[in-house]
Amino acid sequence: MSILAALVIGAIAGWLAGLIVRGAGFGLLGNIVVGIIGALVAGWLLPKLNVTLATGTLGSILDATVGAVIVLVVLSLIRR
Repeated sequence: MSILAALVIGAIAGWLAGLIVRGAGFGLLGNIVVGIIGALVAGWLLPKLNVTLATGTLGSILDATVGAVIVLVVLSLIRR
């Protein structure tokens, strides 16, 4: 069940990040991948910065979205 939850949270986070960073969406599967990678990035980066956005499912979505935005910005800089 946790894998399904990670996919749903990753999809939501990737979709939100695609809306925030215009023109950087990768479709449903790409957004899921970007969201999961973003969750990993946020899981590593945010505790190092002592940042806590929220707890529970909403916190997971917010953290993954922040990480996915970071991933999309880095990918858009690399594409140039």
